[in-house]
Amino acid sequence: MDKQHIKGELKDTEGDIKEAVGKATDNEKLEAEGKADQAEGKARKVGGDLKDAAKHATQ
Repeated sequence: MDKQHIKGELKDTEGDIKEAVGKATDNEKLEAEGKADQAEGKARKVGGDLKDAAKHATQ
């Protein structure tokens, strides 16, 4: 697992927490931020997967 995957996982987890707190406090803005963070985290993880695939393809 490289830095890209770790950063993605952290951002995804941060988004989960924000979304949960937003739902619990009825804060739609925080909930939306959480969903956006989750999407960013998932995108980073996909970027890491592509990077890994390219690295393995060239070896």
